[in-house]
Amino acid sequence: MAINLKRPNGTEDAIPKNIHKWHTVENAVRKQAAVYGFREIRVPTFESTELFHRSVGETTDVVQKEMYSVIAKDTKFTLRPEGTAGTIRAMMQNGMLNDALPQKVFYILSCFRHERPEAGRLREFHQFGVEMAGSPYPSSDADIISLAYDIITGLGIRDVELKINSIGCPKCRAKYHKALKEYFSDKKDQLCDTCLSRLDRNPMRILDCKSPICSEIASHAPVILDYLCSECSEHFEKLKYYLEKLNIAYTVDPTIVRGLDYYTKTVFEFVTGETGSKSTICGGGRYDGLIEQLGGQKTPAMGFGMGLERLILTMEKQGLTFEEEKPCDLYIAPMDGDAMPLAIDLIKAVRAEGFRGEYDTMGRGLKAQMKYADKLGCTFVLVLGGNEVESGQGKLKNMKTGEEISIALDSSFAENFSNICIGDMFSGTLEPA
Repeated sequence: MAINLKRPNGTEDAIPKNIHKWHTVENAVRKQAAVYGFREIRVPTFESTELFHRSVGETTDVVQKEMYSVIAKDTKFTLRPEGTAGTIRAMMQNGMLNDALPQKVFYILSCFRHERPEAGRLREFHQFGVEMAGSPYPSSDADIISLAYDIITGLGIRDVELKINSIGCPKCRAKYHKALKEYFSDKKDQLCDTCLSRLDRNPMRILDCKSPICSEIASHAPVILDYLCSECSEHFEKLKYYLEKLNIAYTVDPTIVRGLDYYTKTVFEFVTGETGSKSTICGGGRYDGLIEQLGGQKTPAMGFGMGLERLILTMEKQGLTFEEEKPCDLYIAPMDGDAMPLAIDLIKAVRAEGFRGEYDTMGRGLKAQMKYADKLGCTFVLVLGGNEVESGQGKLKNMKTGEEISIALDSSFAENFSNICIGDMFSGTLEPA
């Protein structure tokens, strides 16, 4: 019987030749998050299933169809389908909400959803996200959106549109739900089974259905903006004003409701046409009731998530440049076993100075070693034979220019090698690290 040892469907491997693309995006989001005063948080890969039922929502596609849950010794756990719930749980459990507000954190983590795999959408995907807890004001909404905007534009991504909406608070949403129930009740016979189950419990979820028939019906449904209370309406107007002050263009899109139940008031998406039909590269909003819903004190909060795979795919399709990994600085090629002890000593010395160094560990001949060093993209190669070992002098070969430089093979080697690298850097031969 054949054994299937391939990676699970809906997952991807990030192999060394492509890892620089991940590093480009991860470095960019970390740097920009720090500029905005966000600090990193790390949370478990799995949480109590109840956490996601109470936060994400019983009527969402995520909870109803997509979660990976397991039972271990009568305890039910779920691999996180998104980052917010676990992060808020951690902030509450570790007393962070008792410190000075706002509390601002970011994370880079893997999430799991059982969806149909396609370009930019996987069953295991990686997400950069931020959460800000403590501020009820639209200025914090604008600041969060500005961070997302600066990350996306900083990566060079083009043709991006910001779409914003307000889905109100529980007070005005109750009136909206009533209007939706009346609208969809007349079309019960056309709705899918999932939407029928949502009609009484949470009719807003019907607006997020992916069924073509339900989507067409939903496109003519009442609009939430017509039902906002004065407080939510004022909040939304101030957000638009602050975005204009920040010179961030936006489009009001009343169809945006986001796929999770914890959202209130502001919701937003950054979209681009570069990843096919699934064009959202960032989504987020405000969730003022979530912390109280999870047992904490009433505390307003908001945040967003960006899928790293989708960012990378968008950059690839737009032909954008990724940061290249720094190549090997020095490769030492011993011609025989007698030269190996010296090769090890020299490599140890240059590595201690922070340079990337390698030497032959495969017993290759000189020609094969030089070919390997070339594949590594090594900057310098040092060949060690009997003459070099005996004389204590060697020649560094610059693999880009072909120039050879004499160098002493003694305790001064690492320092001299460093000076040579600095000289080549300033002469334009080397790129700064």
